[in-house]
Amino acid sequence: MLSLTNVVFSYDKSKILNNISFSVEKGKHISLIGESGSGKSTLLKVIYGLEDLDEGKIFWNDTEVLGPKYNLVPGMSFMKYLAQDFDLMPFTTAAENIGKFLSNFYLEEKQKKVEELLDLVEMTEFSNVKVKNLSGGQMQRVAIARVLALEPEILLFDEPFSHIDNSRKNNLRRSVFNYAKEKGITCIVATHDMDDALSFSDEIIVLKNGEIIASEKPKELFSKKNNLEVAKLFGDVNQISKKYFELDSFEDILVYPFELVVVEKSKLEVNVIKSYYKGQKYLVEAKYKEGVLYFESLVSLKPGVTLYLTLLKLSN
Repeated sequence: MLSLTNVVFSYDKSKILNNISFSVEKGKHISLIGESGSGKSTLLKVIYGLEDLDEGKIFWNDTEVLGPKYNLVPGMSFMKYLAQDFDLMPFTTAAENIGKFLSNFYLEEKQKKVEELLDLVEMTEFSNVKVKNLSGGQMQRVAIARVLALEPEILLFDEPFSHIDNSRKNNLRRSVFNYAKEKGITCIVATHDMDDALSFSDEIIVLKNGEIIASEKPKELFSKKNNLEVAKLFGDVNQISKKYFELDSFEDILVYPFELVVVEKSKLEVNVIKSYYKGQKYLVEAKYKEGVLYFESLVSLKPGVTLYLTLLKLSN
């Protein structure tokens, strides 16, 4: 188990992480989400042992994670950390990069492992291409394969699919996270991509200004909606008074666009501003008495059209 207890870290006297505590069981996948500057990347570096803590403790089972003051070579041997700069060897091939940390004592097994990982990240046809001649997305796929090669106990990913084309991203992350699960590798992923967080995490931790403001299983965190800042991380969200839904209260509730449906008549009267095509549906921007809100529609709605909305669960 990985455990962090009251972790505090500062840089140039500016506090970056404040009183961070959580634990992760072996083989579990955790996503770190939050706005830029919330401390996600710094937290990964601290967990890996690249920085010295001001206060607190980090343990993997009975082994304490210590920083550069205690280790000649920073970083813990049982972890692998994939930073956003990849740290590849540009003048060697994709295959050579992936096999860098594998022993040459059993060459046949090494070759088999490299081929397996090249296939996993869909880079087989580029195995003999020097890294300097690869695209950014291809480099990122090689970097992912390289950190998987030794099957570490813990993998730390910082925006692992940020350079990958959308056409390849979904299949790649399914392959990578399923592979890690099969091998029992604990994963901690800092990401802005909610598909990473919602679909592949056992738990999501939300950071703001270096502090944990929420920690839940993906479904519970998405559904709870008791914090506007957290809900906004998952996309558009409306803050609407309960009075519009005849819920006998003037308190505001948070409502995702898909939770609003058109009805024949209701207290929530809106005027369409614009429809945005989203593939299978449209996101509709509309005015109402207290501002602007968003809802979904299967068809494009003309500006100026007046409609009435209610909550999906109240329309049934």
